[in-house]
Amino acid sequence: MSDFDEYKRQTEPDKKEKSEIWQTAIGLQQVDGLAPSDYLIQTAKQNIEGEITIYEVKVRLNGYYKAKPAKSNNDRTEEADKVSAHIVEILAEKTFTFSPIEYITVHKRLFEGIYKFAGKIRDYNISKSEWVLNGETVYYASADNISATLDYDFSREKAFKYKGLSKREMAEHIAKFVSDLWQIHPFGEGNTRTTAVFTIKYLRTFGFALESDLFADNSWYFRNALVRANYNDYTKNIFASMEYLNRFFGNLLLGEKNVLKNREMRVGADGDTATDTLKPQSDTINDTVFLLIKKDPKITAPKLAE
Repeated sequence: MSDFDEYKRQTEPDKKEKSEIWQTAIGLQQVDGLAPSDYLIQTAKQNIEGEITIYEVKVRLNGYYKAKPAKSNNDRTEEADKVSAHIVEILAEKTFTFSPIEYITVHKRLFEGIYKFAGKIRDYNISKSEWVLNGETVYYASADNISATLDYDFSREKAFKYKGLSKREMAEHIAKFVSDLWQIHPFGEGNTRTTAVFTIKYLRTFGFALESDLFADNSWYFRNALVRANYNDYTKNIFASMEYLNRFFGNLLLGEKNVLKNREMRVGADGDTATDTLKPQSDTINDTVFLLIKKDPKITAPKLAE
């Protein structure tokens, strides 16, 4: 084995890092309104103290829920507990490959045993009523174009050159990539949690010192910011805005102290934003895109970008 001494076998993180990872994992369940059980909290503490491994955490959770049937069809505590443990396992690993396959694999690992479609691209179109949009939905990628759009977004990001950019420019570019990736919504459920975990892993490769409690405390803001970055209704003077997501990433990557309030993002009942007077960054670009879509409703994202 002396020939391999330069390689270190990965071990579980120390107490501080494990505590931060657990906080993030549990906090991310809030994007779907989920909360962990007291049992998970106690089991997580044992893992943080080094009394049990994350593998043993998962074994205990499987045994716990096998002996304890769900209270109702609407009880998603088991999902919150198991997905939290899966997130901890993934974030504790110092491994990453920037590719659509990695992104899809993250979904599979997070939701294996929870959803039958874990790690599978959806073959149907979806919509979702959003609180921040007063019940309206973002337009997600068509099922027919998901794989092609994923490949396009990843190839474009992989080719992007960060050299020479300021940290703020880097943060804003990453935020836009994450926004575009999330808008594809390739899975039937669990897209935001998958995107968040993938983003954290990706950002680590840049060497950013992440504010560890930001996802834990503001995961719902993160989701709402993604929604606002991908929603337009020109007839009501509502335009997609990156401002909110840039605030989040400014705090996450740059140590800024932007105030993150969900109510500031909510679209007003009359169609105007409650506290937002944002205008489109480029009327010319917006008008061109609108006309292209009107001319060819089936136009693909790569064609639009071209």
